[in-house]
Amino acid sequence: MSDTPDLSLPPENAPATRRGRLLVASPVLRDPNFARAVVLMLEHSADGALGLVLNRPLELLVHDAVPSPLCELMDEDAVIHAGGPVQPEALIVLADHLLPEEAATLVVATVGIIDPRSDEENLPRMLRRARAFGGYAGWSDGQLEEEIAEGAWIDVEAEPDDVFTDDHEGLWGRVVARKGGAYRIVAQMPDDPTVN
Repeated sequence: MSDTPDLSLPPENAPATRRGRLLVASPVLRDPNFARAVVLMLEHSADGALGLVLNRPLELLVHDAVPSPLCELMDEDAVIHAGGPVQPEALIVLADHLLPEEAATLVVATVGIIDPRSDEENLPRMLRRARAFGGYAGWSDGQLEEEIAEGAWIDVEAEPDDVFTDDHEGLWGRVVARKGGAYRIVAQMPDDPTVN
């Protein structure tokens, strides 16, 4: 009998869609693209799923890569985040909307994808904060469900501040601990469990 807690979400408690939830890479996930990744799910349907890795900042400054006026929504020293290995050149901007109905897609509370048809000049007055992601994580039909059944992902309720945290190293542990119980022990595991 193993001392490791069962990290999969029981099927009877699984949400119909994981849109707006976090999928946190469990210690059993061996894909280096997702080691200790915290993924915010943007879409999840019978056709597949799409999400953004929240805790992978790059060294590329937003102001060097994103055109005006979008880059002006973020601080001068803001960086692009690696949203995932799929289409790394694709740019997705998440923002905390003062007028949620103006978002292209709301994901969690007032946080959603900026509508590309928005009046860009009015965006600074419509948003509290924004973050840019290059690329995304994607799963084909049934792939994500298989990975969850194998214990590769921990399903956690998302909070808006998760999207905009600057504590990228601590996000994984903080989010896992949020589930409570045995997950608090998992949250304290080192990157390499063989190191004590």
